[in-house]
Amino acid sequence: MPFTANRQFKEHPRLLAKAKGMYYTTVEGQQVLDGTAGLWCVNAGHGRSEIIEAISRQTAEMDYAPSFQLGHQDSFRAASAVAKMMPAGMDRIFFTNSGSESVDTSLKIALAYHRARGEGQRTRLIGRERGYHGVGFGGISVGGISPNRKTFSGALLPNIDHLPHTHDLSKNAHSRGQPAWGEHFADELERIIALHDASTIAAVIVEPLAGSTGVLVPPKGYLEKLRAITEKHGILLIFDEVITAFGRLGANTASEYFGVTPDLITLAKGISNASVPAGAVAVKRQIHDTILEAAANGIEFFHGYTYSAHPLATAAVLATLEIYERDQLFQRAHGLAAKFEDAAHSLESARHVIDVRNLGLVAGIELTPRPDAPGARAAEVFKKCFDQGVMVRYTGDIIAISPPLIIEESEIQKIFRTLEEVLKTVE
Repeated sequence: MPFTANRQFKEHPRLLAKAKGMYYTTVEGQQVLDGTAGLWCVNAGHGRSEIIEAISRQTAEMDYAPSFQLGHQDSFRAASAVAKMMPAGMDRIFFTNSGSESVDTSLKIALAYHRARGEGQRTRLIGRERGYHGVGFGGISVGGISPNRKTFSGALLPNIDHLPHTHDLSKNAHSRGQPAWGEHFADELERIIALHDASTIAAVIVEPLAGSTGVLVPPKGYLEKLRAITEKHGILLIFDEVITAFGRLGANTASEYFGVTPDLITLAKGISNASVPAGAVAVKRQIHDTILEAAANGIEFFHGYTYSAHPLATAAVLATLEIYERDQLFQRAHGLAAKFEDAAHSLESARHVIDVRNLGLVAGIELTPRPDAPGARAAEVFKKCFDQGVMVRYTGDIIAISPPLIIEESEIQKIFRTLEEVLKTVE
């Protein structure tokens, strides 16, 4: 089982049987409030009939179409629908099947772009400490979560460097929204550029809001400074928005929310409401055109997947994006953000809590680790919350909350009240 303590799980399995709206149902019949949108991905809630029907119709009409030298209409319709939600000029879409594939695709596009413009020596990629960019070799190379890297450390990509992360409890604990302190962390990029020379660096990749590492919110001015530095030195900026796109912050993308436009955006999760595995990379047209125009006749970009723009995936994407627009779910998330923030920060004085941080409909609750067992306290909180009918996530000693955008105020209160009561029982 992925990212699971397999032996412990099989001693005490937690098995889900059904899902509808805001709730999972276990095999024992217990209802569990989904406080994490599955894995940050079921933004429109579970069991949406419109998506189910779209997938069913597509299965009956055409179950699969190859995307090498052939195409199908919905792949282009879905690309146009995704492009409409991206920042202006980012209207070229490459479909993948997951966030990991989107990241590796974006890194390849960055390298291909510089080669096409005659700067093939730009091969260095810059990630960030505590960054999560999936589990492909490209993603874990630019990623900065140690346990994900150490087993494979002898086989990671060369020519990688990392920015420092922005989290400093001594300065920004219990920040509501973006911390006021920490913009200067972006200046470290200038030091890295001076060390390696800008002419060797292809791209910088960061999560605008880091999710899987425990909800690290960017300080005010930080992303703006990264954008300015990369533009100054001709380096591409990639935003990994696998988590933050499609309404998580109350906007189409984090790029839109922060007012900072990168060169490429990686997408997945909420793009199809997780009903069918799907992902994409949104690319500035100028980057796309440069790669195509520099190539000889024939294939311009030697990359792709058997299931790129799979018919069931594109049907799910189209149905999902229509729900987001029709039900105004992103506006709804924006309207709930203040109440969600208040509920999260009501835990500031709860037992074991050393930090609460939030943005949009995402919150991180950081706990004091046990001296002899880092991560064990949060793992126990996760299990006890599940037993009490609320599903949360944990990473290290950080509890993450990221519910579907259809959540009601009463359900927000239930999540954080359950957390508070569970924390009282955990040593």
